[in-house]
Amino acid sequence: MARRDNMVRGLVLGAGLMYLLDPQQGRRRRALVRDQLVHAWSDLDDMIDTAARDLRNRAQGMFAEARAALRPASVDDEVLTARVRSEIGRAVSHPHAIVVETEDRRVTLSGPVLADEVDDLISAVRSVRGVKEVVDRLEVHDEPGSVPGLQGPGREKAPRMDILQENWAPATRLLVGAGAATALAYAARLRGPLGPLARLAALTALARAATNLDLRRLSGIATERRGIDIRKSINVDAPVDEVYEFWRRFENFPLFMAHLREVRRIGEGLSHWVAEGPAGTTFEWDAITTEEIPGQLIAWKSVEGATVGNAGVVKFLPNEQGGTRIDVRMTYAPPAGALGHVVASLLGVDPKHAMDEDLVRFKSLIEDGRTSAHGRVVRREELEASAGPAAPPGPGASPGPARA
Repeated sequence: MARRDNMVRGLVLGAGLMYLLDPQQGRRRRALVRDQLVHAWSDLDDMIDTAARDLRNRAQGMFAEARAALRPASVDDEVLTARVRSEIGRAVSHPHAIVVETEDRRVTLSGPVLADEVDDLISAVRSVRGVKEVVDRLEVHDEPGSVPGLQGPGREKAPRMDILQENWAPATRLLVGAGAATALAYAARLRGPLGPLARLAALTALARAATNLDLRRLSGIATERRGIDIRKSINVDAPVDEVYEFWRRFENFPLFMAHLREVRRIGEGLSHWVAEGPAGTTFEWDAITTEEIPGQLIAWKSVEGATVGNAGVVKFLPNEQGGTRIDVRMTYAPPAGALGHVVASLLGVDPKHAMDEDLVRFKSLIEDGRTSAHGRVVRREELEASAGPAAPPGPGASPGPARA
């Protein structure tokens, strides 16, 4: 087993050195890796500062709570009602159906509620600081039935523990990350079958704290399109209608989007995309237009089963200078989830940075009539001469898909 582990490490190390020390592309690749590490260090520094402020604020809040508990003061009924209503949202799925009345710190609850939520509701209200008594006048229902206040899916009850929520607070991320790093250092010395399991668990916790993404998005398991969220905007000095009409000719995207090799229409609202991945790999998928409002927006999503699931929308908005602001919002699920995104970024295929460059090339093409991608200069008149009539609606927002 030790010999096999050493062989795997040697292969990984050798492949990494070959990639970084390549005579032609090595210098550029090393510069990209260095830039990514500097950016990551800057993000880490910002996260630590934010977490430190969060810890300080939490400590001050706990001190204030303790002082208030030791020296109880009178609470205004209106303030107490607001506190109770805030806590109700954590305990029941239909908080709007609960009526709260407060008089002299005596809280009366009425309105419809589901039977499996009654105990949590009463307990939550009793825990609110300042509440002296809780009067239960609730209408308990085993099922929503036809009760108006219990219709609809309702809101998801928020877990009380921060670590159980999808988004962790900065202090939680710092504490879990520090604990995971310590555990990883200890697990590195473990031998036997427990060693790899302990290291995997520590690395998973460390990645969870560093990215603030849940485990499904982090690993890419059970996420069809949701993984990495990207939002970009750019102003183009041209009217909205002109920018919109040019954008929807998505077959020309590979001419100014560096990581796209080909886009072709395969049916009504359907198109096929081929994009470059890290280390010379390629990804292919089909996309469908889900919504199009002429001159305003185009929305798309990949079809079910796509290798790189993605979805998003691009909006065309007039700006104060008489031009157009392009607003792109998208999400995509790379292979291996967010970890795959990190690896791709280190190998020089950073979707967020690549989208910035693509939008700049598009701006240059519209405003100056020329741009370059794939090592060649493209002129706008050449594209317009070869485009023919406007293409039917397609997934024109696809700086998203192009970032696979």
